[in-house]
Amino acid sequence: MKKLLGAVLLLMPIAFHPALAETAQQNKMKSCNVKAGSKKGDERKTFMKECLSKDSTDQGSAAQQAQREKMKTCNASASDKKGDERKAFMKECLSKH
Repeated sequence: MKKLLGAVLLLMPIAFHPALAETAQQNKMKSCNVKAGSKKGDERKTFMKECLSKDSTDQGSAAQQAQREKMKTCNASASDKKGDERKAFMKECLSKH
């Protein structure tokens, strides 16, 4: 039992080493890189920027897309408002749509 515990304690730092664990961002980067295929130069750069900025579910659900559009519309309408006035406007605008 002591030998097993000793072995586990020795191997733990290796198992949890940060370089061995892939993050969600790294997985996303790999996925976008594969999707970019043979694109080169500015086309690839633009594609990668768009791909990496998307939700992990690619475009997200229809409800998430609708919420984003609602937010964009309300945000554009509130561009001239500041502080509490803006807060109140956004709350009302987002609840209407």
